[in-house]
Amino acid sequence: MPRLRSALLATTMFALPLAAQAQPITGLYIGAGGGYNYLQGTEDSLRGNARASALAAGISPKTELNWENGWVGAASIGWGFGNGIRAEVEGFYRENDLHGIYAAGLSSRRNDGKVWQAGAMANVIYDMDLRMFGWANPIFTPYIGGGIGWSHVNVDNVRADFRPTRSQVVGSDGEDDVFAFQGIAGASFPLGVPGLSLTAEYRFFGTTKPEISGTQRQTITGAVTRASGSFENFNHSAMLGLRYAFNQPRPVPAPVAAQAPAAAPAPARTYLVFFDFDRADLTDRARQIISEAAQAVSSTGTTRIEVAGHADRSGTPQYNQRLSMRRAEAVAAELTRRGVPRSAMSIQAFGESRPLVPTADGVREPQNRRVEIVLR
Repeated sequence: MPRLRSALLATTMFALPLAAQAQPITGLYIGAGGGYNYLQGTEDSLRGNARASALAAGISPKTELNWENGWVGAASIGWGFGNGIRAEVEGFYRENDLHGIYAAGLSSRRNDGKVWQAGAMANVIYDMDLRMFGWANPIFTPYIGGGIGWSHVNVDNVRADFRPTRSQVVGSDGEDDVFAFQGIAGASFPLGVPGLSLTAEYRFFGTTKPEISGTQRQTITGAVTRASGSFENFNHSAMLGLRYAFNQPRPVPAPVAAQAPAAAPAPARTYLVFFDFDRADLTDRARQIISEAAQAVSSTGTTRIEVAGHADRSGTPQYNQRLSMRRAEAVAAELTRRGVPRSAMSIQAFGESRPLVPTADGVREPQNRRVEIVLR
């Protein structure tokens, strides 16, 4: 069935972006679908007076009926046992228009009418778990199954006109209830919503021969012959549908590894180097403090070193700005001498703008005459 293979391939490609891992059905589910129905060409056997008339005239009582492509719809409710086996009850409807009738070597020229079938089936279906065949995370589940049931077959106003080759009109209009059976092969594709799946399947559906009444009318003589007949009823269906299982387990999200809290930054270390009034040269105490700072840089792996010069408020702001820069440069030079790369230092001068001890203008304050070394 090339059309069926194409439909199944297209369905697979459609479902891939949406698919989740296939799961066996457990509990109640419902489904519905529809699609294409092909009713095989069928033989009709005349009976009664019509059969006798045909045989007397040397005409075969067999007639062949051909049908147009039709459609099918079905809905089901079922129960999954969690082990791949499902049982369901299904209602269906099929319909095909008449294409033509072939009888006694002649084909009908004008045709009308249709045949429709409706009924109920009890199906048993087995879902195949592809993990048994080595698939780690199957994204679809193939299944096979079969069913038996009942079908009401209705031949609705079927008419075939053999004129002008043969002055006869054949018609059938009747119904019958017959035993039905079917085979099912398909696949389901999870759509990402727990329990919801797309289904694609092929069905072979058949019944015992329905008995249908009919007439033959000679258009020249006006003679009408009433008869009953039966015909074979075999159908091939390609269907797409949706199925929803109510009790499917929801996917468990993968555990997320707990992230360790970010380490708190090490506290900054500050060293204060003090200067005499109006001076930028280093005292012995100042060199000792700078040595301690240089050793801390090596032992702690410090990568950022701030060297900031300050002055008191004695003198003009412009002068104090220059003085604080000389002090900062003196400390940076001593750090460099003790092995600290100058490229690792940020050297700044703040003059009298950031006093350690606030004072009035012009006041000499020893704690404000300083350089701050900050290790970060």
